[in-house]
This record gives sequence, structure tokens and C-alpha cells, in this order.
Amino acid sequence: MRHRAASLIARAALPVLTRLDPELAHDLGLAGLRWMRPLWPALELPADSSVRCFGLRFAHPVGLAGGFDKNGDYLEALGAMGFSHVELGTVTPRPQPGNPKPRMFRIPEASALINRMGFNNKGVDHLVAQVSRSRYSGIRGISIGKNVDTPLENAQDDYVTCLRKVYSCADYVAVNVSSPNTARLRELQAGEGLERILGALLEERRVLQERYGKRVPLLVKVAPDLTPEQISELARDLRSLEVDGVIATNTSTGRSSLVNAPAAAQSGGLSGAPLHPLSVKVIAQLRAELGANFPLIGVGGIVSADRARATLRAGANLIQIYTGFAYRGPVLLEDIVNALSK
Repeated sequence: MRHRAASLIARAALPVLTRLDPELAHDLGLAGLRWMRPLWPALELPADSSVRCFGLRFAHPVGLAGGFDKNGDYLEALGAMGFSHVELGTVTPRPQPGNPKPRMFRIPEASALINRMGFNNKGVDHLVAQVSRSRYSGIRGISIGKNVDTPLENAQDDYVTCLRKVYSCADYVAVNVSSPNTARLRELQAGEGLERILGALLEERRVLQERYGKRVPLLVKVAPDLTPEQISELARDLRSLEVDGVIATNTSTGRSSLVNAPAAAQSGGLSGAPLHPLSVKVIAQLRAELGANFPLIGVGGIVSADRARATLRAGANLIQIYTGFAYRGPVLLEDIVNALSK
């Protein structure tokens, strides 16, 4: 009865939310999930659904991508939906408002969104306080970034500050160097920039591992707009720097897949169904370049169970959803978990 009531409420709310401004609908939807949390039963899982990846056990392969809950304010409610892992953030050392509104745009005919949020968040101290109070028993990922006014040459200081503060409460840390909505951030994805960021983080992790008696995996989140040559270079860098895994991919600046969509003229990152072919292509090449045992989380355009299967076939160990969840709600998570068990 509780499951039926919660499902009916969620299904009734989605059409109403889609008539509102996208960012307002997102905020109201999260508030609604918090209210519905006591009604939502545990997700039924098959006995063999668990996955081990970068030293952690995930109850099943499906998690929530970074950006949905930037501040950890709704971790309990989102966890109750049944995600095996929830990635919070991206968080920065200091609070920042992000880019001017409006900054999120729907393309419903393509099951897509464009956003230029700009790492709006309440700061790392707020997130840590929220996560530390949470009773969520799944895997807690935290995505870290730099403040917009921190010069690129000093970006490693922001990443290290965030790592130091989230280390005690994170199960893994995602290094976001691929958002298109912070000026020049993507320059940190390769070469000297990536080496500087990751070198500083790996050195700090050695100190923190000794202090806390645990090793928190470091993952790098990459863009879908890389050329095959850039992916090869990135793979070489990741192998040499000995990071624990990759999240592929972030949102795209490309618009070639959108036809006659007025919102396509908006700047920002494209997510949703049109992103899936790009994401799968990057995942497949990274799997080929990095070998069978390198952990990969696939994200981008997973709006159905079939897309989830395709992402896993391309080489992902785990998957994350975002835009599909925004459009379809918890039913998407249930569909994917049920399909993967067959």
C-alpha cells in the first residue's frame, strides 16, 4: 500500500512540475521527495545484484549523478529511492551563487536539458555537516571543484581544500574538471593542468589516509566532447597518475543532435538522451585504452533500461542517472534495476 501511494503521488507530481521553471521544479521536486521519504519502501533487489568497484561494494549498479543534490540537503530522501550510490556536489571551498538565472532549460521532445548552473552551492562546510548527520547506508560520493574566482593556476588549492574537508565522510571523491559552466575549467582535463591537480590531491590523500586510517578512492569526471586523440592522451595520464577510476561523462557543449529546438541556442551543458551516443563512445574507448580492470562509471543519456544496458555493454562497471530521473522520476530507477536482473 505504501509503495502504491508513493508511486501515485510521484506520477501525479511530474506533469505539474514540468509546467514550472526547470530550476524551481527541481527544487520543489527535491522538497517533495523529502516529504515522501517515509512512504517509500525499500527497492526490491535480486540476490546477485551487488557490484564491487574501486574497493567498495555497491548494492546494484545504479546511482544518482553529481549535480542533483549539490549540498547534501536531500541525501536521506534520495537514498530512500533505492540508489546504490548518491554523488553529491559539485561543491567548492566557499559558497557561491552560480551563474545568473535563468540557467536551466528543458528540451522535452528530446528528453534533454541544458544547464549553465556554474557550481552554485552552499560551500563545502555545509555539505560536510549534512553528510555527517545522514543515516544513508549506501555509497556516498562527493564531487569537488574550484570557486569561479580562483585563478586556474591556483585551482589545485581549492581541490585540496575540498578533499581535506570531505575526506572523513566520503566513500569516494569525484574530481570535476569537465564542467562546461566554469570558465576555462576544462583546460584542467589534460597535460600539465591535470597532473598539477591530481598530483596535489594524491599527495594530500597520502597524508589523510594516514590520519583517518582509510583510503578514499579518487575518480576523475571527464567531458564527452574529447577527440579520440585527446581520450588516448587522457588515458595515458590517468594510468601514470594512478587514479582509482573515471566518470564518463559530464554534459556536452555540442548541439548537432538537436533539430529545431529553440533552447538549443542557450549556452551551457547538454544532458539527457542526445548525450548517450557521445558518452558511450568515450566509455568504449576508455575501456579499450585502460584495460578490463580499470573502474568506469557511465553517465549521460541513460533515460531507459535499454540505454542503461548499452552503457554497461560499452564498458561501464556502474551507471548514474540524472536527466532521465528528472523526467521520469523513481520509475526509471526501478525499470533499470529490474531489467538488469533479468
